[in-house]
Amino acid sequence: MLVAQYSTYKRHRPEQTLLYQLVESHYPEFIKQHSDQGKSLPRHVEKEFAEFLKCGHLEHGFLRVICDDCKHEKLVTFSCKRRGFCPSCGARRTAESAKLLVDDVLRGHPVRQWVLSLPIPLRLLLARYSKELSKVMQIILRTISTDIIHRAGYLKKQAKTEAVAYIQRFGSVLNLNIHFHMLFLEGVVKKERGQTKFKRVKAPSHSDMERVDNTISHRIAQYLEKTGQIQRDMDNTFLNLPIDDEDSLLPLQAASVSYRIAMGPDPSKKVFSLQAVPAKDSENFGQLAKIARFSSHAAGVADTHQSDNLERFCRYIARPAVSEKRLSLTFTGNVRYELKTPYTEGTTHVYFSPIDFIGKLAALVPPPRLNLTRFYGVFAPT
Repeated sequence: MLVAQYSTYKRHRPEQTLLYQLVESHYPEFIKQHSDQGKSLPRHVEKEFAEFLKCGHLEHGFLRVICDDCKHEKLVTFSCKRRGFCPSCGARRTAESAKLLVDDVLRGHPVRQWVLSLPIPLRLLLARYSKELSKVMQIILRTISTDIIHRAGYLKKQAKTEAVAYIQRFGSVLNLNIHFHMLFLEGVVKKERGQTKFKRVKAPSHSDMERVDNTISHRIAQYLEKTGQIQRDMDNTFLNLPIDDEDSLLPLQAASVSYRIAMGPDPSKKVFSLQAVPAKDSENFGQLAKIARFSSHAAGVADTHQSDNLERFCRYIARPAVSEKRLSLTFTGNVRYELKTPYTEGTTHVYFSPIDFIGKLAALVPPPRLNLTRFYGVFAPT
């Protein structure tokens, strides 16, 4: 016997969440401290906070929905649709993105997830400059796709591969961490006699991963040196990052990317963390490689019939920055954030003062008109 299933709409009430309460209570003081120093946040960051505080509130707009059968009415509030730290809008975007990728874009193809992390100074540079971020993304995608094509036994002009790439701006402790999640076809697409054929490749070896990392690091360094973003002397290589004394976002981003406190009584000190589990050695084998502080990982695979794995990958790479389930307050009023997976040295939680927590949120806000999702190869729009 079939039982009809009905879904019930439950209105989001942001004012009942800890994240909203923290922003509502401490954002005005955060702005005041910057104003007293003669500094101000960029307009897009201020707008992010302003729209977040309106998200889900009836007084800021709603849609009246009426059931055709029973004529019962529901009020559906407007959402902020921001991309920085709103968990509600982020979760909705995650579900929509995963559905699109699983049902339409990646359906019927084996997929491997590649993750590439960058050196800390490079994360700060790319967080500041969208043009350089896009160019670095192109370098990474081209390098990995070329490796896949060559491992399949073809030249670039003979075959193509496909990828969907997400630019993630956050780390697991709410730190600014520009890194890339990419879903590549586990093979290449080739046209033979007017027909499109797919050839699968073997999983990359550890030496393959190291070669890719090495190529990426050299090409990025060459590009940034050519554009003047990095400079070299006899002993060191350093970033050429312009400083604007009136821009309060740069110190917030610099502190966030280096796991340091930006606001409060202890600026520049390391964020307090709790190490509650034993440390363990980091791994460097298989589909994992680390070269010149570039780190790549490609162990996750979703085969053609593993739609559940594919959906899990898609939800993971498109997830929102802040998890409200892992956010709490200490008895002293500080903000405690739990790591989903402990660090190798045993860290399980990090702690912020409320003002510094607001600064961490501000550092995560992406610049306007920056596309965080990229389609490459056969998936790219024509």
